[in-house]
Amino acid sequence: MGVPFAPDDFATGCSPPVCLKRLRVETLMIDPSFVRGMLQDPGDLAILRGIVGLTVAFKRELSAGGVETIGGLARCLTEDGKNSCSEEQRMTFKPKTHLTDRTYAVVLAGGRGSRLHQLTDWRVKPALPFAGNLSVIDFTLSNCVNSGVRHIAVLTQYKAQSLIRHIEHGWGFLAASLGEYVDVVPAQQQHGESWYSGTANAVYQNLNFIDEAKADLVLVLGGDHIYKMDYSIMLAEHVARGAEMTVACIEVPAGQASEFGVMSVDADQRIVAFAEKPLQAIALAKGPSHVLASMGIYVFDAELLVAELVRDAADPTSRHDFGKDIIPSLLTRHRIFAHRFEESCINMVDTTPYWRDIGTVDAYWEANMDLTSVVPELNLYDDDWPILSLQRQLTPAKFVFEEAARSGVAYNSLISSGCIVSGARVRHSILFSKVRVGEASLIEDSVVLPAVTIGKGVTLRRTIVDNYCHLPDGFSAGLDAVHDKARGFHVTERGVTLITPEMIGQRIHRQIEKPGA
Repeated sequence: MGVPFAPDDFATGCSPPVCLKRLRVETLMIDPSFVRGMLQDPGDLAILRGIVGLTVAFKRELSAGGVETIGGLARCLTEDGKNSCSEEQRMTFKPKTHLTDRTYAVVLAGGRGSRLHQLTDWRVKPALPFAGNLSVIDFTLSNCVNSGVRHIAVLTQYKAQSLIRHIEHGWGFLAASLGEYVDVVPAQQQHGESWYSGTANAVYQNLNFIDEAKADLVLVLGGDHIYKMDYSIMLAEHVARGAEMTVACIEVPAGQASEFGVMSVDADQRIVAFAEKPLQAIALAKGPSHVLASMGIYVFDAELLVAELVRDAADPTSRHDFGKDIIPSLLTRHRIFAHRFEESCINMVDTTPYWRDIGTVDAYWEANMDLTSVVPELNLYDDDWPILSLQRQLTPAKFVFEEAARSGVAYNSLISSGCIVSGARVRHSILFSKVRVGEASLIEDSVVLPAVTIGKGVTLRRTIVDNYCHLPDGFSAGLDAVHDKARGFHVTERGVTLITPEMIGQRIHRQIEKPGA
């Protein structure tokens, strides 16, 4: 274990409030009994968040990789938070092993997301473009990196080529010389001739990577949600409680219980009941209006995970799913706890943590539209917790013509690099990279994905336009749902129109015909 320290260590350097401003959670190995004592008082949680971590930047500055005490760290910090340690002080630092350094992250990124309809005909859900210049999986990967978890495997299966290309091109910046990496792991039929048959089976078929990583903890994540979370807080809580598995959870309306794994916990947050997508909700003790739902984010002791996956794989009655099989099986045999997302959320909306499942066309449209608000719920302007991604080298967005009849303007919109708005108006919309909009066109409440060409006199309202579409002069969509459906466009329950190249007779993807068809 790490070197123990006590609150008195603060006295030799700086007061807790000042120290905490300089410390972020990238977990140091500390005395678990000390942390458990702090957890008895909820008011000490903020202190816990501070003392168990360092910022990524400061960690890199300390080449030794750790410090003996928090007091020793504080003494080397100047008022502006920079490291002022002398060479002699640096030499006294002893390397310590961080929890995040001993954690292996497995990102499950193989699901299609069928409720997104034609948006996932040719791409996996985590590869879906988001927010103008990001992909959905960038949130999970950025959370890992910002939390200090730098040993990451992304498991793919369904139509993964665009996702593989995105990760290979955009996530190669980690320091391989320091053992940091993001590995893309396609389904390879590691055991037998079957592909992944469930979330647990996907990890089971890749246990060799966990063995190679020699990790003490395994962080299992989904790659298809929009949120900002400091995983190291969850890791620290897992160790402090002596948990063998921890499940991240969030409160959702009881009417949505059938969409999630739902749990009940005792006063110590130990999970006492769990049901995957139940027909009857397990209500919270404080009232029946909300339930405690699993976010599909798990921390396992590595030894337990391996043993349970091997046991599950040998069970012919199992569906090989974490929510349906693994968690219910563990409840009576091991220490399984819940971690409240609000304790590690980086993006709070008032008192509610921001978390979005963009699993439907409507949800995808709404999450993007929020970003065009004056103060969006999702903060992408936070330099302390950046969402990283592949950033192509493109020219700045360009707006041309300034005449009464044709003026290139945009209001309450996100316009990405490489775009040209030529004598057209864009309102409350997002244009992804390399979109061209012709003169006299009007784009309102719409999401236009990369490399779309919009002709002259085009009108779009509440429309999603998929990559590579070429909309001819005079085209319109989103004005009449009945007319849009008649033309073969997908129209959602909330009246959002989805257009793909194939819907307008443009062959972008090659269909493989079955023999004899």
